[in-house]
Amino acid sequence: MQSDDFFIRKFRRQNVRPPIAAVTFDPKREAGVVEWPPRKAGDGAEADRLTPSRVGLTLRPMGRGHIMQRSNSDVTLGDLDSSGKTGGKAIRMVGEKVGAGLQGDSGVLLHREYGSLSSLERQIQAQEPGAEDHGPLSPSALRFKDPFVLLGLHENLAEPDGFFRGLSSSSADSQKPDKPPKPEGLGKKSKSTPPQIPQPGPYDNLGGGAWVRNFAHYDVQSILFDLTEAASNRDSIGRKKNITSGASAASQLRPLSQTTPSSPAQGGVGNSGSADDPEQSLLLDEGDGNDNELLLSCPHFRNETGGEEQVGLGLSSSRRGLWSSLRTPNDAVSVLEEPRESHVQLQGKSNYFIEYADLGAHYYRKYFYMKEHQNFFGNDDRLGPVAISFRREEKEGSSGAQYNYRIIFRTTEMKTLRGSILEESVTSAARHPTPKGLSPKRLLEFIMPELNLHCIRLASNSPKVRDTLLKLDEQGLNFQRKVGVMYCRAGQSSEEDMYNNESSGLAFEEFLDLLGERVRLKGWEKYRAQLDTKTDSTGSHSLYTRYQDYEIMFHVSTMLPYTANNTQQLLRKRHIGNDIVTIVFQEPGALPFTPKSIRSHFQHVFIIVQVHEPCTDHTYYRVAVTRSKDIPLFGPLFPKGARFPRSPAFRDFLLAKVVNAENAAEKSEKFRSMATRTRQEYLKDLAENYVTTTTIDSTTKFPLLSLGSKRKDKMKGAKGAELHSAGALVWAVMVNRGDEWEAGEPKLPCLLGVSAESVVLIERCSRRVVFNCSCRDVIGWKAVTETKEGGPSLDIYYERGESVSISVLENQAEDIKEVVQRLELVTRGCEALEVTPLRDGVGQPGFLMNEEGFVTELQRFCYAESGGLQLWARVVRLCGHSLVHLSPEERTRLLRTAHKIHITVIPPDENGKPRRSFSELYQKAIKDAECKPGEDRSGEAWVVDER
Repeated sequence: MQSDDFFIRKFRRQNVRPPIAAVTFDPKREAGVVEWPPRKAGDGAEADRLTPSRVGLTLRPMGRGHIMQRSNSDVTLGDLDSSGKTGGKAIRMVGEKVGAGLQGDSGVLLHREYGSLSSLERQIQAQEPGAEDHGPLSPSALRFKDPFVLLGLHENLAEPDGFFRGLSSSSADSQKPDKPPKPEGLGKKSKSTPPQIPQPGPYDNLGGGAWVRNFAHYDVQSILFDLTEAASNRDSIGRKKNITSGASAASQLRPLSQTTPSSPAQGGVGNSGSADDPEQSLLLDEGDGNDNELLLSCPHFRNETGGEEQVGLGLSSSRRGLWSSLRTPNDAVSVLEEPRESHVQLQGKSNYFIEYADLGAHYYRKYFYMKEHQNFFGNDDRLGPVAISFRREEKEGSSGAQYNYRIIFRTTEMKTLRGSILEESVTSAARHPTPKGLSPKRLLEFIMPELNLHCIRLASNSPKVRDTLLKLDEQGLNFQRKVGVMYCRAGQSSEEDMYNNESSGLAFEEFLDLLGERVRLKGWEKYRAQLDTKTDSTGSHSLYTRYQDYEIMFHVSTMLPYTANNTQQLLRKRHIGNDIVTIVFQEPGALPFTPKSIRSHFQHVFIIVQVHEPCTDHTYYRVAVTRSKDIPLFGPLFPKGARFPRSPAFRDFLLAKVVNAENAAEKSEKFRSMATRTRQEYLKDLAENYVTTTTIDSTTKFPLLSLGSKRKDKMKGAKGAELHSAGALVWAVMVNRGDEWEAGEPKLPCLLGVSAESVVLIERCSRRVVFNCSCRDVIGWKAVTETKEGGPSLDIYYERGESVSISVLENQAEDIKEVVQRLELVTRGCEALEVTPLRDGVGQPGFLMNEEGFVTELQRFCYAESGGLQLWARVVRLCGHSLVHLSPEERTRLLRTAHKIHITVIPPDENGKPRRSFSELYQKAIKDAECKPGEDRSGEAWVVDER
């Protein structure tokens, strides 16, 4: 452990600024709160910009590139007012709401006290001037095993204009428009209320950006890696204190005596405070008003009672039943470089997917651990502690002629850059090939010119380095789950009532038998979930099961010790009260549940299961879910009025719901803060204690060259080399929100990622995947590169002929060509044809098609054949409508009555056979042949009650 003087000298060295006398005070701030670090004279909005060196960058106004560009100001979401506008000039990084007592004492920034789980980020009281601090500088490494982590796939409140901005912009771009409304209702069946999408400008004012090219991303969260976010949030880590969420937030709600929120159900701002104030937030939220006989609406919670829909594109009403179970949910998409079956081993024949799992965290284990690679650590002035890993490998199938560089870049943010870049796609000015390939310095200059390379040092060869990096990267992966189970008898609803049920009834025993197996705790060697396996102090038996890759131990209230004279039943609450997910089992006649009656800082999700006709051959269950409001909706979703027969299919549904609930809960503010804090301290430990004196400059034999004087032709890599990468290449696009999009309607700003295995669209405002499909399911595309209304566009057809339509700016037609080239390499699809067959003398179009859209009969020498139509071609659009969304009657009417028949067709394959997707060829046959007991032919665990 270093002395305090070491850190103070380091802090001063990284902040070369005027003395304390030059500190300016803002009269609008609270008394006693200063701005730190102080500004230089004349600093304005431009002073806080990230001004990276553009060494080795290929500049493009728009197009492909991972999103590591810098914002033109250090504005963070927490620094915005309720209207979404900035408060003036550049937002100060530290100084607001830190608490009284700072008084310019920089020690507050260097010494933090990491409190209990229920009181996060409590600031240390400021010391008297001149006092010495001999406390520890960082928490113990034992906190590393904290399992509550953020997976980092998206943020619930993202500010689109600041999220996606280039390295440099005009001065006009510094004035941000009002924050647009967040998209709602995306993918809903109703067309009368289209989703509200961000629309600050024609294309979100994205012109003038400069993005790094040629980088292939390993997974979804790598695409969302943003250095601007890491730099902006560095000093805000740990600023919030006493984060109250989950059941504790519901139970602490105070009466709305002096506040009249404009929209209580959505946390609207009232008259007496801001919604950003944690204290005010307890006043403003009253729940969503969604009640039923199982569940009551509760403050700070959101209820799921059936009928909710996944947010996304291409989710039509025709995708119900079998097809909905075959499609990977958007929130379950993680690794893009590899087939899903290669990293999801135990899903087996289950219909349900695990969501919000950062499976890309295995990247270091799979491609770096125990293999030859280099690690570098450092403490960047703007980013804080960073850790970088490099590995050079032969490109598969190249026989040593081509090389690929795998890279991991870690900051204190939970999102990690994971991916690769081909050696020939690096600009020639940065390439000085040697037998050992490119130097890490030149790769970083090409990929990440913003980074201060002078602070980077080669890591030591200690085995602890690779082991710590492995644990750090897999911090978000936990395949052991503990789940509480509470028993609610007829007429009961309170926490005290449920904890004081000494024994269970027959209906509850029947439910437990379905859920898992009873195991003897004494001598138990598998996952024990903090239960005593030596002396039976936590009961003699418990409930245990395995589901896919997960071990699940249930803390069943009636199986934990009962204390006759203790109404609080602390021995039971000690375990169940510390579980994030809790199942509440209700007997017939139980009162509706509300989280307001629960006293716990950890219980964030409650899954209510009510039994009907128990212990009979007709037993079935009703299900409802309530979750803390900052937890995103998770699957499996179920329709309104669903009842679940007692069956193995219901068990699969419930266990998938339990696992996904905890994965989603790890995105809440409380657990995100805990994970970020742990990550920061371990990166700091690596950067300070496990580095050598070798700088990254010393890893190359070549002198440092001034690349700024190189000619432009020297700055280009091999044209199109990156299109052969296995990872996801990224383009910025605008997406039509529905099949019946019309010119003039707003579009959705997205990132298009195309890997060797998957096609994904990530909505930029919410940072969530809104569309995904396998490359094996892409059957064709139709590109329009000439200038027309709406700009260059591309329609991608997949599965049964469904489509997603994207467009780019008029001066970015080259991007459409690149996407088409990429699709030609990674899919079995082909270019679609536009055919306008004329009717014959009796009014017939000259062809017949079956219900799947395949042309089964074609008249010889008719207008359709002369126009390019072939036998077994697949019709995907008919008179401007997607064929898969038309009923047989609508198809017939259009063919008979349309003034001019216009069709879009996918030609047959090279053998003249119908072009089908992978899902049609294989998965449909498997799902039709095998159904679990209790499933209907759609493969679902429920039956919809029409009553």
